[in-house]
Amino acid sequence: MELNAIVDVGIAVLGGAVRVGTPFLFVSLGECLTEKSGRINLGLEGVLVLAAMAGFAGSYLSGSPWLGVLAAGASGALLALLHGLLCSLPRVSDVATGIALMLFGAGLAFFLGKPLIQPQAPQVPALALGGWSESPAVQSALAINALFPLGVLLALLLHWGLANTRWGPIVRMVGDSADAARALGYSVNGVRIAATTAGGFIAGLGGASLSLFYPGSWNEGLSSGQGLIAVALVIFARWRPLACLGAALLFGGAGALGPALQSVGVTGGYYLFNAVPYALTLLILVLTCSPSRSLRGAPAELGVQR
Repeated sequence: MELNAIVDVGIAVLGGAVRVGTPFLFVSLGECLTEKSGRINLGLEGVLVLAAMAGFAGSYLSGSPWLGVLAAGASGALLALLHGLLCSLPRVSDVATGIALMLFGAGLAFFLGKPLIQPQAPQVPALALGGWSESPAVQSALAINALFPLGVLLALLLHWGLANTRWGPIVRMVGDSADAARALGYSVNGVRIAATTAGGFIAGLGGASLSLFYPGSWNEGLSSGQGLIAVALVIFARWRPLACLGAALLFGGAGALGPALQSVGVTGGYYLFNAVPYALTLLILVLTCSPSRSLRGAPAELGVQR
């Protein structure tokens, strides 16, 4: 491979890391906040699909992509709120409820989204960061999703907020010791419901990124399991918001590797390269779930059977 081709692949992977990684970023940040409170939400795949449909519908009906983004966040928050309320009932499993709501959210999106498969909706604008280059390929690769800076800002705010605000230690305390939180007079269920709902809103923004930027349409196979991969991403990031940013870019770059190689004429093993994000997920699960290793940074309440 020539030097120019290598440079083109590198730029394409960099741009693709942002483009493909933006939904991963929002969903992993939402799940990070949820799990910090001691609750796991495996229904994020349903949240992502429902939010993608709601965002596309909101943009299509209103003519404004930003109203579509708000609709996506609101739909994600509502489904996550339902998850939080159900999991607050006695002897209700977080995992089982999450799986049920994943199926419910995806089924509801498929049912309501049937009329939206063909129409086109206004898209979230791109930030043109490749104007310094005369190469159309570089300009295209560096057309950055306008939602990505918002995701970076959210990662910074979560990192700062969990350590430096009044609500941050409360969320972390509920996630580490529900008994200690109750002893101090805090409502464990209330904090978890609020964190789960806020996490659902953030994850919903990832759905808007899918349907309103890349690939920028609505169809039933839009998510490709990204909501479930995000749960592994949070484990990989050790429940740290800034590490979620790096992990999302890593997975985004892995997902962009196949198309980048194809753009310079490397077509052999294309489908194998497309499987890299899923292989990374399996590798992370194997490494982090090994009995010989502890999950550093994991909220203690995640290991409590409810």
